[in-house]
Amino acid sequence: MNKNFKIYAIIFVVVMIILALLEVNKKETLNWQKNFDIHEKSPFGLFVFDNEAKNLFKNNLKKIDQTPYDYYSKHTKEPHNIVVIEHEIDTESWKRILDQIAKGSDAMLMVSRMPKEVSDSIGYYDSEISFEEENVLKLTDKKYQNDFIKIDKFPSGRGFSFIKPGVEVLGKTVESKNNDQANFIKIKLAKGNIYVHTEPLFLTNYYLLKPGNSRYAQDVFSYLKDRETVWFVESNDKPSSFFMRFILSKPALKYAWWVLLGGLVLFIFFNAKRKQRIVPVIEPLRNTSLDFVKSIGNLYLQEGDFHDMMAKKAQYFLNKVRMDLLIDTQNLDEEFAKKLQLKTGKPIEMINEAIQLIKKGQDPYASVMKEDLAKINSLLDEIVN
Repeated sequence: MNKNFKIYAIIFVVVMIILALLEVNKKETLNWQKNFDIHEKSPFGLFVFDNEAKNLFKNNLKKIDQTPYDYYSKHTKEPHNIVVIEHEIDTESWKRILDQIAKGSDAMLMVSRMPKEVSDSIGYYDSEISFEEENVLKLTDKKYQNDFIKIDKFPSGRGFSFIKPGVEVLGKTVESKNNDQANFIKIKLAKGNIYVHTEPLFLTNYYLLKPGNSRYAQDVFSYLKDRETVWFVESNDKPSSFFMRFILSKPALKYAWWVLLGGLVLFIFFNAKRKQRIVPVIEPLRNTSLDFVKSIGNLYLQEGDFHDMMAKKAQYFLNKVRMDLLIDTQNLDEEFAKKLQLKTGKPIEMINEAIQLIKKGQDPYASVMKEDLAKINSLLDEIVN
């Protein structure tokens, strides 16, 4: 058996044993993320509420995993109830919900932040934040005064600091060190109503499983009429299109997959290092364009045709002025000189001297000396650079 293969096999077995020991001794940790997922049994999931929702709404509940825009585009509904719990909804969907409310539907929004689309429609509401670690949720109606919930884990602390006339306050957050602040309000909108509660945590598994807390949830939803209720939920049931979804969904298979990939990387690395060939030195290609330019320059100098060189220099300069500075070069008059002076910032005397030399180069009968060519070359380079 190959010696290198034995080394790889030993490394693989050791790594697998270490991973197995870590998996056996691993302690389960709670996920305290505020996910508001109806499939999650973690503290801040909605698994319990989802199971009890049918009884709460007297079997007249529809869970919709489409966007409100798509749903109401295909369904014409009589006035009904709408429930949204910490769900990201697009602007067009909010417009459809508000249209339904205006026609007589009621919406119960359990959101820690008032959606901008809603606040713009009903007026400005200032969201106030408290940083107290504990508070109590109570309703203002006296018949519900004995039903409350103590929020002792990560409260949002959000409420309304500005209440417009005509808005009914249905619930408050009570804190030991601060004044009470409204957290549950009712707003009339055309024929319907909007209910907004800024602390949706009371619907999560952690709080609903505590004795007596379910009464507060029943009281909150009792403000909705006894009719069909549509609950818009985020769909998590659609299978992933990723071909590795099954392997990555199982911890044991996932660890084995990563170990396999790691082993392949090590194998490729060591084999490439051992069998790598010498990289040949390749001479870079010569820049023949530079040689061509030098040859042409030497030809002109040998011929001594300073007039032609001066004309080409002037032609190149005027083309650059047209392309880069966007100045018309048809008439090299006083107006052209002023525009060129403004664009380049060079002295007008320098520009006028350059124009005279350009005209001399363009004149086929002008006598051009070597000194003229040197002068125009330095002037034009200084103007455009």
